[in-house]
Amino acid sequence: MAGNPLINSMTKKQGQGDPRFGRFGAGGQAQQSQQQAYGQPQYGQQAYGQQSQPQYGQAQYGQQAYGQPQYTDYSAPTYSEPTYSEPIPAGERLTMNDVLVKTAINLGLVVAGAVVAWYVPVLMILGLLGGLVLGLVNSFKQKVSPVLVMAYALMEGMMLGGLSAIVNLRYPGTAIQAVLATIVVAGVTLALFANGKIRTTPKLNKIFMIGALSYLGYGLVSMLTAGLFGFSLNSMSIGGIPLGLPIALIAVAMATYSLLIDYTTTAEAVDAGLPQSESWRLAFGLTASLVWLYVEILRVLMYLASIFSND
Repeated sequence: MAGNPLINSMTKKQGQGDPRFGRFGAGGQAQQSQQQAYGQPQYGQQAYGQQSQPQYGQAQYGQQAYGQPQYTDYSAPTYSEPTYSEPIPAGERLTMNDVLVKTAINLGLVVAGAVVAWYVPVLMILGLLGGLVLGLVNSFKQKVSPVLVMAYALMEGMMLGGLSAIVNLRYPGTAIQAVLATIVVAGVTLALFANGKIRTTPKLNKIFMIGALSYLGYGLVSMLTAGLFGFSLNSMSIGGIPLGLPIALIAVAMATYSLLIDYTTTAEAVDAGLPQSESWRLAFGLTASLVWLYVEILRVLMYLASIFSND
């Protein structure tokens, strides 16, 4: 399958291969026999000044035995020049096309689930609960399961389809706008990453983790106040602007950075030559980030529609 030139350029500057595998073939391999050094006595000959002839199969002290290589001429192989072809890990090595195909399968399942739930919005509850459970299982499962990853994508699609149908019923057109905006943001982020314009950094990763945990805490508190007191923190207004709007904008930025982390992880995994099965884990991460990005963009559009419609 031909590679995507945009995505293949993601690993262009990271080297042509994994140095762990070295150069396969005869590099650094000791020869079966070596040429005798100048002045070295051969079998059947007596060295200059020696008083006795060595017996067959024996070598005197300081004398080279027949056919035995000289230790002084032997150079130890370096790390990049193995003495023999090192074994390749079981299974084929990961490629960008593997990740692309698995991600496309997951997104296809997301769309399929969304179409069904669009006409049966009550399936949103099943998708929400199922997606939450499967998301946790796939995140902490040591060995990736393609079936569970695809089931997660289907559940997330059902959640998105029901949510989009409800929002679009009140604010027509917001669902398709959210889809288009998600495609644009994901595509622009990928293009900038592929051209080296944006990169993740340890400092930004730390800020992202703090922001994600804070956002999770905010969501839990908002759900608690809605359940106990009948109002959500998102409905509070500051200067006529719902508090949920700036929060949603920040969440869009975090979801975009999460997508950037996934791009980086994918490029590094391909460069490291991980097993092909890891493509499902990478596809799971990309799917989760895209779903998160879509939900937050949909929220932003919903708040903007409510402001301009004076709801």
